Amino acid sequence: MGRMQRLDVRGKTSVITGAASGMGAEIARELARRGARLALIDRNADGLATLTADLVGAGHTTHSVDLTDDVAVFELASEIEAAHPHVQTLITCAGSSMLGDISQVTMEEMRWLMDVNLWGTVNITQALLPAMRRERAAHITHLVSIYGLAAPAGRIPYAMSKFAVRGFTESLRHELERSSVTVGAVYPAGVKTGIILHGRYAAAIDPAVAQRAAAAQAQMYHTEPADAAKRIVEATLRRKTRTMVGREARLVDILTRLTPTHYWGPMRRPLREAIDTTTPIA
Repeated sequence: MGRMQRLDVRGKTSVITGAASGMGAEIARELARRGARLALIDRNADGLATLTADLVGAGHTTHSVDLTDDVAVFELASEIEAAHPHVQTLITCAGSSMLGDISQVTMEEMRWLMDVNLWGTVNITQALLPAMRRERAAHITHLVSIYGLAAPAGRIPYAMSKFAVRGFTESLRHELERSSVTVGAVYPAGVKTGIILHGRYAAAIDPAVAQRAAAAQAQMYHTEPADAAKRIVEATLRRKTRTMVGREARLVDILTRLTPTHYWGPMRRPLREAIDTTTPIA
C-alpha cells in the first residue's frame, strides 16, 4: 500500500479546521506555498475571506460552520467532497481554552469546551474519513496540546478535552493501521497565538483576575506560529504519529515519562501565576 510514503500535496486537498486565525491560518499559508488546494473551515467567515485573499495558488474554498453542530458538519463534508475530489489531509486546529478551577467552572461550561475541543474534532474526522479512505495515501493530524500529556491544576476542562482528543487519535490510528489513512497527534507548547487571551473563562471568575492569569500564561509562549506551522506541516507530510512542537513540549514529554505520578511538582512553580484564578487584584 505504500503506507508510510511521504505525501505530495501538489494538486491534492488539505482540510483545515480553525483556519481563520492562529495556527490554522499559518498552516494554511504553509500548505498553500507547497501547492496544496485548501478547504478552510471556521466559524469566522470574514477571517476566512481575509486569509484566502492572501493565499498563493487557486482552488481554495472556505466553509463557515459551527463544529459543534454535527448535522452541519456532515453536510459540510459532502460539500467539500463535491468541490475537492482528492481529500488527502485533515488538520484539526479548531479549539478554545477555559480558565477556572473545579469550584469555579460549571458543568455547562465544561460541556461547552468538550463540544468544541473533542466533538468538533471527532465529527469532522468521521465525516471526511470515507473520502480520505479513497486516496492511495492520506493523513489526519490532530492538534492536541502539552496538556494532553500533563494535566495542570486550574485547567480541568481543557486537560480533559485534550486527553480525550489524544485517546481518540490513538484509537483511530490503531483502527486504521491496515488502511491507506494514517493518523498523528501534534503536541504544541508555547506557541504565540491568541488562544489563551481570547479563550473563555468561568463566569464565576473576576474578569480582571482571569485576564491576569491568561497574560501570565501567554508570557510563557515562545514559539512563533509560522515556525510551528512548518513543523506541523512537515509532520503531516511525513505522516508522523507523534510530534512535539516547542522546547517545553519535549521537556513535558520527558517529565511525564520519568515521573508519571509526580510531574506536577516541577511544573507547579512556573505555572503558579497562570493557574491563579482566585487571588483578588490588589
